[in-house]
Amino acid sequence: MVWDRQTKMEYEWKPDEQGLQQILQLLKESQSPDTTIQRTVQQKLEQLNQYPDFNNYLIFVLTKLKSEDEPTRSLSGLILKNNVKAHFQNFPNGVTDFIKSECLNNIGDASPLIRATVGILITTIASKGELQNWPDLLPKLCSLLDSEDYNTCEGAFGALQKICEDSAEILDSDVLDRPLNIMIPKFLQFFKHSSPKIRSHAVACVNQFIISRTQALMLHIDSFIENLFALAGDEEPEVRKNVCRALVMLLEVRMDRLLPHMHNIVEYMLQRTQDQDENVALEACEFWLTLAEQPICKDVLVRHLPKLIPVLVNGMKYSDIDIILLKGDVEEDETIPDSEQDIRPRFHRSRTVAQQHDEDGIEEEDDDDDEIDDDDTISDWNLRKCSAAALDVLANVYRDELLPHILPLLKELLFHHEWVVKESGILVLGAIAEGCMQGMIPYLPELIPHLIQCLSDKKALVRSITCWTLSRYAHWVVSQPPDTYLKPLMTELLKRILDSNKRVQEAACSAFATLEEEACTELVPYLAYILDTLVFAFSKYQHKNLLILYDAIGTLADSVGHHLNKPEYIQMLMPPLIQKWNMLKDEDKDLFPLLECLSSVATALQSGFLPYCEPVYQRCVNLVQKTLAQAMLNNAQPDQYEAPDKDFMIVALDLLSGLAEGLGGNIEQLVARSNILTLMYQCMQDKMPEVRQSSFALLGDLTKACFQHVKPCIADFMPILGTNLNPEFISVCNNATWAIGEISIQMGIEMQPYIPMVLHQLVEIINRPNTPKTLLENTAITIGRLGYVCPQEVAPMLQQFIRPWCTSLRNIRDNEEKDSAFRGICTMISVNPSGVIQDFIFFCDAVASWINPKDDLRDMFCKILHGFKNQVGDENWRRFSDQFPPPLKERLAAFYGV
Repeated sequence: MVWDRQTKMEYEWKPDEQGLQQILQLLKESQSPDTTIQRTVQQKLEQLNQYPDFNNYLIFVLTKLKSEDEPTRSLSGLILKNNVKAHFQNFPNGVTDFIKSECLNNIGDASPLIRATVGILITTIASKGELQNWPDLLPKLCSLLDSEDYNTCEGAFGALQKICEDSAEILDSDVLDRPLNIMIPKFLQFFKHSSPKIRSHAVACVNQFIISRTQALMLHIDSFIENLFALAGDEEPEVRKNVCRALVMLLEVRMDRLLPHMHNIVEYMLQRTQDQDENVALEACEFWLTLAEQPICKDVLVRHLPKLIPVLVNGMKYSDIDIILLKGDVEEDETIPDSEQDIRPRFHRSRTVAQQHDEDGIEEEDDDDDEIDDDDTISDWNLRKCSAAALDVLANVYRDELLPHILPLLKELLFHHEWVVKESGILVLGAIAEGCMQGMIPYLPELIPHLIQCLSDKKALVRSITCWTLSRYAHWVVSQPPDTYLKPLMTELLKRILDSNKRVQEAACSAFATLEEEACTELVPYLAYILDTLVFAFSKYQHKNLLILYDAIGTLADSVGHHLNKPEYIQMLMPPLIQKWNMLKDEDKDLFPLLECLSSVATALQSGFLPYCEPVYQRCVNLVQKTLAQAMLNNAQPDQYEAPDKDFMIVALDLLSGLAEGLGGNIEQLVARSNILTLMYQCMQDKMPEVRQSSFALLGDLTKACFQHVKPCIADFMPILGTNLNPEFISVCNNATWAIGEISIQMGIEMQPYIPMVLHQLVEIINRPNTPKTLLENTAITIGRLGYVCPQEVAPMLQQFIRPWCTSLRNIRDNEEKDSAFRGICTMISVNPSGVIQDFIFFCDAVASWINPKDDLRDMFCKILHGFKNQVGDENWRRFSDQFPPPLKERLAAFYGV
């Protein structure tokens, strides 16, 4: 072996006693609770990094200085790990080799803490691209697994597990000559090892390679599964947890291999979901969530439901620990300020322009607000949440077939005298709401009043879950006569908004926002009473719930619209909002929810917002300007200036859109006195899609409100709009498309030079498979509008888009946009009648989708229909119209006499 001599030389490195003492002193000081001392230590450590052999000292303390206490030695290793992360490429070769050999020689240290620290150090070096430059690492660790000494075997396995977690991809690539072909069979041998810790490492190592369907594992898949089954009854919780985790992943990746054993696996998972160890139970419970997403779920689970449902329901009770963590015995805490870490970051959803539909107003895409979110302050994911989520998904799989298994349990739970049991029953009722709604309807007239009573339960945790469950049935409540359920529910929910418990306030506010979305204008008679409560909550709420209150107010404005525009309502609502607005600094993230709320309020109040608009407008423009300036500085000198949080700019652009939409022409003076168009020109070219998305929405709204200010910029804006017609960024593309349509209506014939910049992209988008509905509708409207103002330029392409054009617009409500788009299509048909011949039945269907078109538009339809009929002759028309579905035939005959 050539490198023997070199190793000997390195071992001759001896620390200088004085230097060693200095470093030990630093390590001791850094464990001090005093932050000033810690800061000084940080600075000294940074200075010591100038010395090439500083890292030798650190490894020396970790591996050789056995006289020191373990925490100090471990800390030395962790500081070395951070140095490796930051400066590894600058380490001299001798130092690197010394560290590597010391690591491998000490992986079996008698102390578990030191072993783990050495393992972390090894994987950090490995993940710095050193797996290639340390060819003996993996073979060495694998051979150490066979050591007679437990510490060595466990240390090596701990390091391997960390490497498998951090470097899974490179381990399965040609770069290293596929070490997994040797490693995976090796790991499988250790599934039967006598030490539980080793068995657990072995399963954890192999688990890293399931989801990526690693070839080396797939070759041994049967032996892997067999070995997992052998561990099924392991007495070590960590092993059982890893077995459950493996089976959950195999469900997604190799269902074919599990199917023959499915009956036994389900039985096993049923036991594990009730494991004494909650971590094991949680891993096992994931199995039901994952299985429910597989097409075979319905057949596989059906005979196990009588056992499974009670297990899931039982898992939905709060554990004793949950109740302690949730301060379940603290009923009143409204006066206690929130701690900052309780407040989760909020993400602003940028504005997207969409059409209104004829359906009953249920949007299928936007259901991300009602996930089971009743106790977000405990460790985010626990057995209760997982069980509830699994029940929710299963209810969606089995629909009402689930009820025979649930209803007998519910009867017992909902009226139970112990609050914890009753609370879990209310959660169950909420979890099945979506999937079993039809089957639940007969029971709701009895259940809803019972739940409304539970809103005044003496336990806060019962009141808060009841708010959530009632919100899941809001759709049904609103479908009944208002006095029966809506009025009592609203009265009680408003009381809960003013509850003395913060968790209940939060749950009530969220539930009320859901109720507002469902009830819309049904709430108008109660507006004074609602506003009274929401405004009172302003003075009462702590930080976190204020943010949710803004949302409830914004949703109210969206739901009742212009009905909010009454002087007495404005007098109640605006002063507290403006007071908060004046208190918040420009860099305060609480501006996000407040700006979103004001955007909804401005759109609803319309002219009623005029007295407040100037300071609000000015501040939004300033926020955009500040953010852009900061972004420019950051681009020019990234090390000097940090990147801005662009959410400030996005939310400000969206509020400006709300102002433009609400105030209409009244915004003209404000635009004239500001540089908003220059700023928009920059925003439209921002790298961040959400910024472009919001700036195109604003462009469309300003085009409608005060085109005289937009027009001089059109030559600059149009090419940018053209390049953003890229359906990879759905929302950007959607808003750009809509803005082009609004601009064309204002430009009229002057739109001509810009048609080539956009038409081909639009026709391509409307013909793309799987394009989302909103984008298709906006694209169709814009093509129609371009054809309306420039028929000669657009009509020649009619045949390429007429069919998808007709099918995407048949479902939207009669409105101005639909009107201008259909005028455009009629004008283009008169220019190029042959373009519609092949797809004429689609045109007839689209025309029939109008409830009441304006008279002159109806005449245009009539002219085209009769023209076509006369051209083909009565006999051909009869044969043609015999293909129509009866309702279409009747409508065309009744409305247009054909």
